[in-house]
Amino acid sequence: MSATEELPPRALIADDEPHLAQYLRERLAAVWPELEIAGVAGDGPEALRLVEEHDPDVLFLDIRMPGLTGLEVARRAAAGVQVVFVTAYDQYAVDAFEREAVDYIVKPVTDERLRETVRRLRERLRSPPPPEAVAAALEALGRVLPALGAAAPGAVERLAWIRAAIGSQVRLISVDEVCYFQANDKYTSVFTREGEALIRTSLKELAEQVDPARFWQIHRSTIVNLTHVAATMRDVSGRTSLRLKSRPETLAVSRAFAHRFRQM
Repeated sequence: MSATEELPPRALIADDEPHLAQYLRERLAAVWPELEIAGVAGDGPEALRLVEEHDPDVLFLDIRMPGLTGLEVARRAAAGVQVVFVTAYDQYAVDAFEREAVDYIVKPVTDERLRETVRRLRERLRSPPPPEAVAAALEALGRVLPALGAAAPGAVERLAWIRAAIGSQVRLISVDEVCYFQANDKYTSVFTREGEALIRTSLKELAEQVDPARFWQIHRSTIVNLTHVAATMRDVSGRTSLRLKSRPETLAVSRAFAHRFRQM
């Protein structure tokens, strides 16, 4: 390599949800192909170790991680590293990023928002913000997080994405797209408007991970997304079933769960 040839920028990704980290890695490869992903960490301490080992130019940090939060990792990283937080709290966190000394991506990550982040990162790599601006942005974010309960021990983080098999392919599905889940032998079927996919997570585990205000169990083998329900129906014997907005089948509601729909 010649003295005038620049090395490609190097980045690390830190997220305790492996499928989301892998998805971000894949989308970065598509929108910023020259970026080198030097490593992926599953928690805060591992992220710090990789920072010391690889000396990255850019950090993509999940705000909530075991061991150390993304904010703590950013504070301990070397000066000059460009930071992008991956967060579900965009409406609350905007004030912390007004100076654009650090950036954020909202889960679920879209290519459009990722391209804007890449544009900002390229500018900051050419002309880094002063260290005091970065420190001020991190301090502002630190004031926001306690109010959100983001760092509270035992806080429940609801499932946002599902990595599911569709034939020979694996697709990342937003839970918002899911019409319903149905137990299927050793697997769980995930039904969306487009079709059916399979995951290895049990229905019981899913019930503990999804938002209970939106996802209701209606049968021992079925959990439905209420936002995809068009109507409830009762037959002459009093059995309840649900008609969906974007799928042709109706879903039976067992007597054990029928009381939830009596006022609907």
